[in-house]
Amino acid sequence: MNGKISKSLCVDNAKELLDSVDAFLFDCDGVIWKGEKLIDGVPETLDLLRSHGKKLVFVTNNSTKSRKQYAKKFLSLGILVNEDEIFSSSFAAAMYLKVNDFPREKKVYVIGEEGILEELEQAGFTALGGPADGKKNIELKSDCLFEHDKNVGAVIVGLDQHINFYKLQYGTLCIRENPGCLFIATNRDAVGHLTDLQEWPGAGCMVAAICGTTQKEPITVGKPSTFLMDFLLQKYNITTSRMCMVGDRLDTDILFGQNAGCRTLLVFSGLRILSISSFIFEKVQICSSTIQHCSVLPSVTLFGVTNESNYEDLSKEVKPEYYTNSIADMLRWYVMFPILCKQQKLPPHC
Repeated sequence: MNGKISKSLCVDNAKELLDSVDAFLFDCDGVIWKGEKLIDGVPETLDLLRSHGKKLVFVTNNSTKSRKQYAKKFLSLGILVNEDEIFSSSFAAAMYLKVNDFPREKKVYVIGEEGILEELEQAGFTALGGPADGKKNIELKSDCLFEHDKNVGAVIVGLDQHINFYKLQYGTLCIRENPGCLFIATNRDAVGHLTDLQEWPGAGCMVAAICGTTQKEPITVGKPSTFLMDFLLQKYNITTSRMCMVGDRLDTDILFGQNAGCRTLLVFSGLRILSISSFIFEKVQICSSTIQHCSVLPSVTLFGVTNESNYEDLSKEVKPEYYTNSIADMLRWYVMFPILCKQQKLPPHC
């Protein structure tokens, strides 16, 4: 997308996009839901896409749940999604070990939550840590010698709501002192939509802590790494040019799609504010009937980037093909197309 202008999704190009794509890849947090709240219009949009024979895949960097747990969350929100349609970073971490023939006799230490532990167990690996170690404390006496399992061959770091000094020290010692120990990050998102009202620290914070103590960089298996794309291509006989990645972050979702050769759609439903700096996009679709130009802001926090100049640099390299408010706009414009054609009231091209 370098050098190209991102286009606002509208009535004429929405149909073109749907007709030219066989599989839609959706991020979850900020696209399907925010916290435990479903975003308006999502079920109807997914039903529309399925009714037109589109494959739906859900690719999430949130490692707190396994694929099985995510399927249950979808169901609790009234959406039926098969477990094999879900590709989470917790699954990616387990699959990375599996495809790289990680020794079964070795153990895996987890700074993270149940999702990683469950995926590791399903893949046949022995895991330590996780939520259980969130209750452990260290008494820092002068003669304190912290012991760790010398048979740990990999440390996986993901979002951990119960991270503590014990986990940081355990993971650090495994990476620094166990020969050949792998350092794997599920993802490096700076923030996440853990509730529907605000953003919270993401897995990137936990990963950064271990980077600092070990002076090592991790193997990142979640977006924007295309590691998960290999599994998608094995399952679906679809070329990446016939796929569309839909997400609310440039630095993970859109970059993932761009790296894989997919078409891309950026949605603003994951943002707490709808004002985007005008140097990034020419205009933003505000509702089904109006187009409104953006105002320039002196500083804005978007997509995990807190510095405007940094985001401007990122936007020069990572540009979505399309952008819109939410995925519900796909439904709105697709349904409006035949009506406007019949009434001969098609608007000019965007």
